This record gives sequence, C-alpha cells and structure tokens, in this order.
Amino acid sequence: MTSALLALVRATPEADPAILDAAEAAFLDYGIRRTSMGEVAKRAGISPATLYRRFAQKNDLVLAVGLREVRRFIAAVDASVAAADGAEEQLVTMFVAFSQGLLGHQLFHRLLDTEPETMLPLLTVHGAPVLALGTEYVAGHLRRLQERGELPDYDVTPIAEAVARVALSLALTPQTSIPLEGRGAEVFAREYVSYVCRLPR
Repeated sequence: MTSALLALVRATPEADPAILDAAEAAFLDYGIRRTSMGEVAKRAGISPATLYRRFAQKNDLVLAVGLREVRRFIAAVDASVAAADGAEEQLVTMFVAFSQGLLGHQLFHRLLDTEPETMLPLLTVHGAPVLALGTEYVAGHLRRLQERGELPDYDVTPIAEAVARVALSLALTPQTSIPLEGRGAEVFAREYVSYVCRLPR
C-alpha cells in the first residue's frame, strides 16, 4: 500500500497551478479554515463558478494543495540526493534535506501554529499515512543502495520507519539538542544516521 501511495504522489500531474498558487497564498495569509473559495477565486483571477467546476468543494482544493506540497518536497529531496556521490553522502544529504526542508516549510508551520486542532491529529494519532509515505520514501533509497552493494542485506523497513518518525517528531517539536542548522545537521547525520543504516566502515 505504501509503495502505491508514494507512486501516486510522484505520478500525480500538477493541474491548475494558478489556482493552487492562489490557494496556497491565501492559506498562508489566513489559514485554511478562514480562507473562502471566493477569496481563492479572486486571487486566481477567475469566477467562483469556474473554481467550483475545477474543485467541487473546498476539501478537494485543500487536498490538491497538500499533494503538490508533498510532491515538491519529495522532488527537492530527490534532487539533493541525486547530486550526492556515494552511500554515505546520499544518506547524509537525505537526512539534512528532510529535516531542514520540514523545519523551513512555511505552510506546514503556519497551519501548525494557527490550526493545531486540525493538523495535529493528522500528524499524530491519525498520522499513519504520513508515516507510511515517509517510511517508503526512505526505504526506497536504502533498497537502491543495497542493490548496488553499498549497504548490507537487511530488512530496511524498520530503520526507514525510525528515520521517518524522527523526522516527523523534529518537525512537530523543533526544540531539540540535535543540531539541525547548517553544518551541525550534516555532522549529526554523518555520525548517527549512517550508523543506524549500517553503512559499512
């Protein structure tokens, strides 16, 4: 199921970018709850009727914006990892891109601050789909390293889930003694993440 979910996120084409841009800007300004479809239509330069033809209800629009943000986030991490040479550099880069990407994501933190009653359940008690997506993403990278003989043969899923859980926890509670800024995140990842993933030394 997780593979299908990740594949769906990767494959979903970006549609109606002007509408999604308008919705994202409104969500940043007002939050989701206080943003009306009329406000999004006005910002997109279209009529409310046109907006409702594209998105039958507000929840559909919220989902579309969310999927685009996840897709962009994954694409950014993919690009960072692809530019790194060797297993250690890829693991370090993946952790740094994940942690700093989440910590710096404006919409994510805007909604956590203003609408915690909506966001927190989706990321905690009902957060299984989010964890599943993160786990499969990390596991996919680990499996590719195994296929190239750069990691030993072991079940990557528990380790990938642990990494995904740490990343989500850091995003929800960024106050930490773990260094996440600048070179500190890279040093931490090189020392600990590589060890957890059993990188040969």
